[in-house]
Amino acid sequence: MLSTHVPDLAALELLLGVAREGSLNSVARKAGVSQQAVSARIRAMEKQTGVTLVHRTPRGSTLTVEGVMIAEWAARLLDVAADMDAGIAALRTGQRTRLRVSASSTISELLLPGWLASFRAETPEGGDAPEIVLTYANTAMVVTHVTEGIADIGFTEGPQQPPGLHGRAVGHDRLAVVVAPGHPWARPRIVGAAELARTPLVSREAGSGTRDTFAAALAAVLGPGAEQAPAALSLSTTAAIRAAALAGAAPAVISELAVADDLAEGRLVAVRTPELDLRRTLRAVWDGATSPPSGAARDLIAHILSRRNRQRDGARTRRPGTAAGGS
Repeated sequence: MLSTHVPDLAALELLLGVAREGSLNSVARKAGVSQQAVSARIRAMEKQTGVTLVHRTPRGSTLTVEGVMIAEWAARLLDVAADMDAGIAALRTGQRTRLRVSASSTISELLLPGWLASFRAETPEGGDAPEIVLTYANTAMVVTHVTEGIADIGFTEGPQQPPGLHGRAVGHDRLAVVVAPGHPWARPRIVGAAELARTPLVSREAGSGTRDTFAAALAAVLGPGAEQAPAALSLSTTAAIRAAALAGAAPAVISELAVADDLAEGRLVAVRTPELDLRRTLRAVWDGATSPPSGAARDLIAHILSRRNRQRDGARTRRPGTAAGGS
């Protein structure tokens, strides 16, 4: 730890100014302050160091022998500080020009492409859009990437905020149990939690937000000790689960976002599961401070939240019966 006798960098810069200019008044003009302020700062520095630093005469000011020695040390220290300042500026520029993102399957396949496209489109004219390095992973691996510094930010789909990380909700979705039209569950009827638990399903692999959310929903109804049948297929992407469901492999657990068109066109049928709460929150997560990392990471999260708010406001104005929407 440094002692309390070491002046701060701003005070040392004033001392070097006196050495160069030989005048407190000249130093004050260049610093944009009064001569009284400079003189008071020098006196405070002399009190702090315990030595006289400046000779004041009607013809100007010069450094004492002690002042010269401290000024020489200060010059070396300020050179190092200037290098550090330039390095910090380079790091901040790097944060704005390159962003490492790790995202779980539903978000990376269905949402991030649109978010990133609109984010780049809103880059001011003449500005450089940041380079986005995107890694696809399940939620558990996203948390590892962020915790170990492999990714600047992550996007997760799990039922809870990952422990040890800060985060912000950037959206919501709902899981659905879907089957091909020829499956017995395609007939309008309710499928209970117990039947779902004993049925082999097509789902994501262990560690995914989809699997964790579904398991938590079953446990909320059946109890935490309830067993679940081994998966018919454990797949690593949302696209693979959709393909397996369309092929009629088995009932599948998947985000409604991924199969909205298939449900609308009748290629898949959503199974009624009223016992289960399959809603989940989509989150941006990061390590360190409570606020998102400065630079491109913070800019992207702010853009996503702004885009979500605009879409939500637009949906409200289009809703029948509202003042903005019509009748």
